Amino acid sequence: MSSPTPAWLMEPEAGLSPCEPVGKRRKAGFTEKTLGGLSNLMRWAVFSDDVAQEPGLLQRLDPRTKIITLLGLLLVAAFVTHVQVLIVMYAGTLVLAAASRLSLPFFIKRVWLFIPLFTLVIVLPATFSFVTPGHIVVPLWSWNGHPVGLTAQGLYGAALIACRVAVSVSLVVLVTLSTRWMDLLAGLRAFRMPSILILIVGMAYRYLFLLQDAVADMYTARRARSAGSGGGASREGRRFVAASAGALFGKASTLSEEVHQAMVARGYSGDPRTLHALHLGALDGLFALGTALAAVVVIGGDRLLGR
Repeated sequence: MSSPTPAWLMEPEAGLSPCEPVGKRRKAGFTEKTLGGLSNLMRWAVFSDDVAQEPGLLQRLDPRTKIITLLGLLLVAAFVTHVQVLIVMYAGTLVLAAASRLSLPFFIKRVWLFIPLFTLVIVLPATFSFVTPGHIVVPLWSWNGHPVGLTAQGLYGAALIACRVAVSVSLVVLVTLSTRWMDLLAGLRAFRMPSILILIVGMAYRYLFLLQDAVADMYTARRARSAGSGGGASREGRRFVAASAGALFGKASTLSEEVHQAMVARGYSGDPRTLHALHLGALDGLFALGTALAAVVVIGGDRLLGR
């Protein structure tokens, strides 16, 4: 005779219905957040390479042209003393970003996420009257009979520094987004940058992601061999990072030595190689000329405002 089906086998399993969620979602631990940040960095690097292959204005320029014009515009922005002129320069970076087929919301977000932190830490104290004396436009409190607040001179100086940083960061982001990494290194090497510096930067950028994969594999293997839900706690995650740091350092040292020996065996001499040779064309000359004219107009307008 066949035995009846057990009652527990006929009962529905809890938690399988999407309308009846059970349990509590566990928060990401210290290690998971760190690995997530590194994964975001990898996605950012891949995204930058994809943007650098778009048929935009800056993508069609020689990296040497972009580097020399960037340095020139950075010097111009450093000597400008009026906020209005810096705003015009920032508008010019937005035009270049649009001409290079960059997403303007993404470009603006990448720049202005850094500006508030810099302003709060460095610039904001300079707006107070006890740091920058002047006409108080926002009174806050009194100290020994003297009013304390935000001065017009301090606010203008803060706006000047914030706009200058915004223009500088925008120019750097434009060059890095519109240039492949190896082309950028080749352009730097063309200006006689030390070969050892180019080698270190190139290998660090290339094998940072390989080491990130090694850390992720070590963490996955540890989680697969641990029972319970305590593997993701912050304290356990910090212990894992501390215990794995030495092993990762040894692996990185061995990997760098092996890679360098393989590169030397294949004829590496310290100069980065690209799939296509660097070539200056008519578009590079026109862009450099236009940048020089824009710099002259900016400096002239700044001087006119200063009279």
